[in-house]
Amino acid sequence: MPPAHPFDFDALSGDAGDDKLHEECGVFGVIGVTDAANFVALGLHALQHRGQEAGGIVSYDPGSGFNSARRFGYVRDNFTKQSLMETLPGALAIGHVRYSTAGSKGATQIRDVQPFFGEFSMGGAAIAHNGNITNADALRRELIERGSIFQSSSDSECIIHLMARSLQRKVPERIMDALRRVEGAFSVVSMTRTKLIGVRDPLGVRPLVIGRIGDDGWVLSSETCALDIIGAEYLRDVEPGEMVVIEHGELKSLRPFMPAKPRFCIFEHVYFSRPDSIIGGRSVYETRRQIGVELAREAPVEADLVCPVPDSGTPAAIGFAHESGIPYGMGIIRNQYMGRTFIEPTEQIRNMGVRLKLNVNRALIRGKRVILVDDSVVRGTTSRKIKEMILDAGAAEVHFRIASPPTAWPCFYGVDTPQREKLLAATMSEDEMRDHLAVDSLKFISLDGLYRAVGEATGRDASCPQYCDACFSGDYPVAPSDMIAKGFELKAAE
Repeated sequence: MPPAHPFDFDALSGDAGDDKLHEECGVFGVIGVTDAANFVALGLHALQHRGQEAGGIVSYDPGSGFNSARRFGYVRDNFTKQSLMETLPGALAIGHVRYSTAGSKGATQIRDVQPFFGEFSMGGAAIAHNGNITNADALRRELIERGSIFQSSSDSECIIHLMARSLQRKVPERIMDALRRVEGAFSVVSMTRTKLIGVRDPLGVRPLVIGRIGDDGWVLSSETCALDIIGAEYLRDVEPGEMVVIEHGELKSLRPFMPAKPRFCIFEHVYFSRPDSIIGGRSVYETRRQIGVELAREAPVEADLVCPVPDSGTPAAIGFAHESGIPYGMGIIRNQYMGRTFIEPTEQIRNMGVRLKLNVNRALIRGKRVILVDDSVVRGTTSRKIKEMILDAGAAEVHFRIASPPTAWPCFYGVDTPQREKLLAATMSEDEMRDHLAVDSLKFISLDGLYRAVGEATGRDASCPQYCDACFSGDYPVAPSDMIAKGFELKAAE
C-alpha cells in the first residue's frame, strides 16, 4: 500500500482523507405533542453525528394531511427556520438524518432523502430507516419486474414498495409483511395518520429507544441523548425483533419475527453513539472509559503523557491514563468552529491538511514520550498525519493505542466502510501497520478485551458471539447476499 499523501484533507467536507467509519443514520419520531415537528427537529439535531448529509421530516395534521420537508446539510441550517417549520403542523411527526450507506454514495439526490412516504388504499404512511438491507438488489429487481417504479437509489425504498404490495388491510400489518422479506439490519420509525410505529430487526443490530414526554407524548429515537434535548424520559429500548405501535396515548408491543439471539453492533459502543447516550442500560461514556482501562492492561508502555485524538478517543484515553498512572493531557486541540465552507478550498488551503481541524499543544508535547489514544484505524491516512504533527511539535516518541480491534472487514449493516482491500488491517499485520505509520509502537485492544469492556466478563463467545463484530472478525450474522452475488468472499470457517 503506498503511503498516504500527508495533506489529502478535504477542507470542504471536513473529512481527513475519508479515514473514519461514517455513522449510519438517525431516526426520531414524536406523537401526542403540539407542533411535533419542532420536537423532531431538536431530536435530529442531537442525532446529527449519525448523519450530516441531509435530513427530512414528515408530519401529519388532520386539517392539512401529510406534509414533508427534505433538505441537504445540517439540521441547524434548515429546520430552525420558522417559515419552514410552519409548513409541518400536527401532533405526529417523524424524521431522519442521513449519511448514505447504500445507493448513490456521495451523489445523493433530494429524492434519496428520507422519510419516504406512500399513499395506500387505507391511507398514507411515512417511514424512516436506519441500517442496511443486504438483499435490496434482489428485492429491487423482483419489484421492478412486478411493476414497481422506484424514485430513489436508497435500499430503504424497497420497504415502501413491499408495503404497497402487501394484501394486509392495516399499515402495521403491511410493515410486518414487508420487513419479513427484508434481510440485514433495520431500525424503523414509521407513522400513519394516527399511529407512531417502531421496529427493530430480530438481531437488534441498530439501536432504537422509547421515551415519554409530557402527559400524553411518546418518543422513538436512535439514541437516548436525543430524548434529553426535548426533556423526554427514557423508558426502555425497543427490543430486538419487537414492533411497538403507539396510538391514542397507549403503546402496544408485537413480535412479528421468529426469535433470534441478539447481535447488537459493538461499534455503537466504540464510536457511533454519543458518549452521553445509554445503550442497553450502559453508559456509552463509561464503556469507552473501560475500553481504555482494558487497553492499558493489555498493552502497557513507558511514556510521559496519554493524549486523546479528539474527540472520540477522549474517554478511552482517560481510562488508559487512570489505569496506567501516566498523566493525561490535551496534547491535541480540536477547532470546534471549523465550518464546512468557511473559506474557499483552494489548493493552498487544502495543503494545510488536518491542521485545519486539529492543532498540537506544543508546550505540552515537546520532549515527551506520547501515547496517542484513538478509536480506530481505517485507512491509516489520518493517523500518519497526526503522528507527523506530534513529531513536528518536538515529541520524543509516539505510541498509538487503538480503542477497537483492527478493522479488517467491511460492514454491510448500515455503516459506510471502504472496500476490504482499502482497509489497512485487511492487508497488513499489526507490526506492518506500525511500520507503515512509522510510530514507535502500535497496539489495538483485543476482541476479548473489547467484550470485557462492554460488560462480558468472560470475553467473546466464539461459538455464538454476543454482539455483531463483523468489521473486526469477519463473522457476519446475516449473509450479505447482494454482495456475495457480486463476488464478495466471506471469511473461511476456522
